[in-house]
Amino acid sequence: MHQPVAEPRSLAADWSTQAAVMGLIVAIVGYGSSVAIVVQGLTSVGATREQVISGLILVSLAKGLVAVWASWTTRMPISIAWTTPGLALVATTGAMAGGFPAAVGAFIVAALAIAVTGVWKPLGELVARIPKPIANAMLAGVLFKFCLAPFVALGQVPLTALAVLVVFLVMTRVAKLYAVPVAVVVALVATALTSGGAAMPAQVLPHVEFVAPVFALDALISIALPLYLVTMASQNIPGITVLHTFGYQPNAGKILMATGLASAGTALGGAPTINFAAITAAMCAGPDAHPDPARRYIAGIMAGVGYMTLGLFSAITVSVMLGSPPVLILAVAGLALLGSFGGALNAALGDETMRLPAMATLLTTASGLSIFGVGSAFWGLVIGVAFAVVLRWR
Repeated sequence: MHQPVAEPRSLAADWSTQAAVMGLIVAIVGYGSSVAIVVQGLTSVGATREQVISGLILVSLAKGLVAVWASWTTRMPISIAWTTPGLALVATTGAMAGGFPAAVGAFIVAALAIAVTGVWKPLGELVARIPKPIANAMLAGVLFKFCLAPFVALGQVPLTALAVLVVFLVMTRVAKLYAVPVAVVVALVATALTSGGAAMPAQVLPHVEFVAPVFALDALISIALPLYLVTMASQNIPGITVLHTFGYQPNAGKILMATGLASAGTALGGAPTINFAAITAAMCAGPDAHPDPARRYIAGIMAGVGYMTLGLFSAITVSVMLGSPPVLILAVAGLALLGSFGGALNAALGDETMRLPAMATLLTTASGLSIFGVGSAFWGLVIGVAFAVVLRWR
């Protein structure tokens, strides 16, 4: 396992351009591939355009700061994200009595519940007991639909997707380190060109708007409780598990407390919850970030820096990102995750005695199954463990 060393070297000594570039790619992909869900989620519960921009700025700063702090102090590639499945759930809730302030109150309660969970020891014990083939199968299932994105994009935006794919393939052949960065540049240029020259917002500088929270019972039941459960089940547990599959054993409770407290504070400016990342965790923690596992934490730090930088220009980036098909950004994510997907698939199916439970986990996770608002990654783990228990029952 890749534990932090007793006397960690300096950042300068561990610096890696490869890891730094991967971290910046993680920020671009993580922000661009799901920012539409953030906007939709906040808008659906009554946020104004200015409150959405304020929330985007603060949530980007929060996850960036926590990622930098966690990666630096642990010397592990800790990737932090906003709760994409949670925001998708919020988007289906709609406006509540009390408007956006009631949603903010619910965000605060959910965040504090996550912070309290950070001191709950059984969580770490639960994750540690998940069999490695099942954990890798869950990771492969999570990555599967993203790795399909480059080829799905060929049917939706054929010329642009083909250009991205060809550039990626050629660069992989001549300079593998720069294959994904160059593909990102091509996708972003195409995004800007296909946005139709959308008008820039009048307010482009960072602007935070305070929202006085209202703690309404219906919002706590309809938003806070499911948001907490979905964030824990669909983001934090899978995110921690992904780190374990790459050999990293961070103090999950400490980081959960940090994400929960940071979320509670930034919610006053309209920001949603942050948590362990699952998808981008694989990008930061995998071998594509750096061959040496002890130097991959640079990717986590630079991802945090990238998120904070994008957050400062949320008004502009939203205008650009939402002006073109999001499948372009997802396609780049899929290309960047091909290596991690292959490694997870190999590890999941390598043990013949666990192959059936692993396949059940992979297929359930890839299916997009959602029960009670809880995503397929969690149910993949549940079904895979159930298969393993039944098949190994003595």
